[in-house]
Amino acid sequence: MFQTLKSGGPLMFPIIVCGIIATFIIIERCIYFFNINKRDQKLMSDLDGFLAAGNFEACAVACAQADTPLSQVVKKAMDCRRYEEHDLREAVEAEMDFVIPSLEHLLTPLGTIANIATLLGLLGTVTGNIKAFGVLGSGGSMGDPALLAGAIAEALVTTVAGLCVSIPSVIFHNYFVSRVNRRVVEMEARVTSVLLRLTGRVR
Repeated sequence: MFQTLKSGGPLMFPIIVCGIIATFIIIERCIYFFNINKRDQKLMSDLDGFLAAGNFEACAVACAQADTPLSQVVKKAMDCRRYEEHDLREAVEAEMDFVIPSLEHLLTPLGTIANIATLLGLLGTVTGNIKAFGVLGSGGSMGDPALLAGAIAEALVTTVAGLCVSIPSVIFHNYFVSRVNRRVVEMEARVTSVLLRLTGRVR
């Protein structure tokens, strides 16, 4: 395996680095979304009882314990519950805009890696082919078979390595973007239900 990677030439180093970073981001985001989903479910379960009882202090404590984007928005609503309804909704919308980047954290680097890995693999293909043609041009009809094989190996290995990093990165990037969009919709629905209770429209 090491010999195969080594045959890919110097471009294998940035491709491997991209692969390591992409793996870290994918694992970190999977754990993050799993944790906030579990905490948000508990938060909304607790809030149902606290809001029905009018216990806003307990709501604030539950939000602090959850420590998720949703809990931050709900806490903002609790803090501003005495505002006029229009001002309350504006404050909540502003807080929503503030917390959404935490859901999108590291997704831009993951998308960038997906593109860069493909381009690095393509660059390795080009440089490997240049070397192969150089061997053919300087060594008669076939050139040195060992040098020719090494140049072809560099072209193929970097291409495969780049795609092996790029394909999972693209898949998980699109998956996480869809998760973010779904979380935002769910957050809007849950915060709206809290606002309806705070404004007295729903008991």
